[in-house]
Amino acid sequence: MHFRIIVRFLALLTFFLAGSMVLPLAVSVLYRDGSTGALLLSMSLTLLMGLILFFSDKKQVDTYLSHRDGVAIVTLGWILAGLIGTLPFIFSGTLPDITNAFFESVSGFTTTGASTITDVEELPEGILLWRSLTQWLGGMGIILLSIAILPFLGVGGMQLYKAEVPSPVVDKLKPRISETAKTLWKVYLLITALQIALLIAGGMSFLDAVCHAFCTMPTGGFSTKNASIAHFNSVYLDTIIVIFMILAGINFSLHYKLLKGNPRVFGRDPECRVFLGLVGLLVLIVTLDIHGTVYNSIATAFRYATFQVGSIITTTGFVTADYDKWPALSQLVLICCMFLGGMAGSTGGGIKIMRVMLLVKHSYRQIFQIIHPHAVTTVKLGGKSVPQDILGSIWGFFILYLGLFVVATLVMAALGMDLISAFSSVAACIGNIGPGLGLVGPATNFMAVPDVGKWVLIFCMLLGRLEIYTVILLLTPEYWRR
Repeated sequence: MHFRIIVRFLALLTFFLAGSMVLPLAVSVLYRDGSTGALLLSMSLTLLMGLILFFSDKKQVDTYLSHRDGVAIVTLGWILAGLIGTLPFIFSGTLPDITNAFFESVSGFTTTGASTITDVEELPEGILLWRSLTQWLGGMGIILLSIAILPFLGVGGMQLYKAEVPSPVVDKLKPRISETAKTLWKVYLLITALQIALLIAGGMSFLDAVCHAFCTMPTGGFSTKNASIAHFNSVYLDTIIVIFMILAGINFSLHYKLLKGNPRVFGRDPECRVFLGLVGLLVLIVTLDIHGTVYNSIATAFRYATFQVGSIITTTGFVTADYDKWPALSQLVLICCMFLGGMAGSTGGGIKIMRVMLLVKHSYRQIFQIIHPHAVTTVKLGGKSVPQDILGSIWGFFILYLGLFVVATLVMAALGMDLISAFSSVAACIGNIGPGLGLVGPATNFMAVPDVGKWVLIFCMLLGRLEIYTVILLLTPEYWRR
């Protein structure tokens, strides 16, 4: 491993996070909300940390970045971001203890949206924006943004891109990986700006619109209101947010191709067709289930079913209804959505639709070969054969995902949580969703979870955001052997 380049990159990441605090600091000064000193102190300490890392070794940094280096930078970068993100919460007195502050920060950067803050509406405006900004930065990925500046270090970024976006097939939109990162961020910025404008048009204040757009596009789910989106009670705002949640759950490379003049790109992509078809089917099931049992009007049932299915399957976690009180069938559908997630290449979490599709196709091929043992078949996606090593990687991911989920759930149950709360808290955190059921349902938060349980869930959030392998690799003895 090349420790110098890893430390130098973490220093640049720290400088970037210090710079990102300028926006909430400006809002704090504008609103005179009392958090200016806390944000200024946080920025100063972050900048000092970056300088210490940057000048810790004045020797020439290595110019080769291996796959191991990429894994280390991404995982350590996310942990470092989580630690830096705690500073404004601690210094402002919002969350004075390290466990809750680190939980909130990691939840932000991993775009999970699980919160330990009991009264969000009492937070200073600067802290509210910082909380939302952590999700927006984490959505497309701080590391992905930083890839764009790697040429200044004289190294390539493909290893980082593979570690940060470990989908079955890395989709390079441009010949140079830094150009791919810039392209994705331009699309991300454009869609975010459009949503801000539409939310303001619907009656949201400028700050609320910015915060909610910053938490929609990364499929994060932090809100400036205790009741989340239900606070606004607006069909228009529900509709706008649902549309942008679905857009965020779609592979961003498809958005780029659409903007380049390919209007049929969504319909031609097999994963996108399955994703949109699943959303439609699950919305229909939930609508029929809650109509007559929870809501008398079919239109009202459709409104809330569409929002909650869209919110959970994209792993955003916004709430317009207390689905903890919905019938069992609807709750089971939402639990399934927690595991499914969005498309590969989106900001959503979960297992991802592409992996689910390939698992189903591979299982069908195994059944087919039992019936026709001499037949030669391959698993195809979009008319192209999928290599066996990718299928093996997906099965490994699936087994690790379920195994870690079961172990974490057992730990949460051992800490005294009831079965529903233990199960859904882990599902919500490893899937980067936010609210679960029971004690961590949409009407409550994660403050009641024991401190040890919060650290378990922090680990689950990191696993989910970096899609298992990147974190697990760092914990294996083979990774550290020469």
